[in-house]
Amino acid sequence: MNAHITGTGRFIPPDILTNQDLSRMVDTSDEWIASRTGIRTRHIARDMSACDMGEAAARAALDTAGLSPADIGLVVVSTTTPDRPLPSLACDLQLRLGLENAFCFDIGAACSGFIYALDIAALYLRTGGVTHALVVCAEKLSAITDYTDRRTCVLFGDGAGAVVLSAADKPGGLLASYLAARGDGGAALHCAPGGCIQMEGQEVYKFAVRAMPEAIEKTLAKAGRNVTELDFIIPHQANIRIIQSVMHRYGLPPDKVAITIDRYGNTSSASIPIALDELAREGRLRPGALLLMTGFGAGLTYGATLFEWSV
Repeated sequence: MNAHITGTGRFIPPDILTNQDLSRMVDTSDEWIASRTGIRTRHIARDMSACDMGEAAARAALDTAGLSPADIGLVVVSTTTPDRPLPSLACDLQLRLGLENAFCFDIGAACSGFIYALDIAALYLRTGGVTHALVVCAEKLSAITDYTDRRTCVLFGDGAGAVVLSAADKPGGLLASYLAARGDGGAALHCAPGGCIQMEGQEVYKFAVRAMPEAIEKTLAKAGRNVTELDFIIPHQANIRIIQSVMHRYGLPPDKVAITIDRYGNTSSASIPIALDELAREGRLRPGALLLMTGFGAGLTYGATLFEWSV
């Protein structure tokens, strides 16, 4: 049995915060933000919780998969902004969605959370203990963003993405994963209890341009594949310059790399499943397509996962 993505979903809150809006809040400009980050707009969940966004994304994924709540045996949620310390956001979503047969837990791997959660859920599917799993990434980063700090407030947005993973004895699905962490770099990106995101941008950049290629190459090596075989790469949407460095390193054309950062900013662990859902709903993922997803984040954490699309 292998783990196949059978449904995807996303939710983007309606309120938009533009670069022009931010220029009225801090000393910055549209040109300064766009040239350094690639971001033009980001969406803010002003009157919504992380659970609200996660629920909407999860319902879309379940609908795409054609499954009922009773079919789901596991819920794994990645979030850096849970609505409360206890209970877990996963258990709150179980209640909202009526997932009465699922066991549930949250993980904390920051922007790498989707990659970590996929791998964890796939392990349960492969053992035969679970047939269908729901992975949800819900992030309300506006709740921990300091809108007087122009170094960080221009970067982050809110949103949620979700996938359904199903066990099936057929070709394709998850081919390989690679997960890693460097706790000695944790000071470069952190948030104290009750505080806001603090980041050493240059340190995070230097880490990212080393970590993502490592994750890509380790994952492809496990699967016995080459980067030239990839149909799509979905990188974490942190900074356009980081994404471009990966494109340049491997000679990837723009049509093989999913980019949403210009519209949504950095939505932490939700950025990859949001981009995945866009690709899927635009009909760009055909059966047999080779798809690599890679991310990095606070911890410092990083990783990648390789799927052969089979829906």
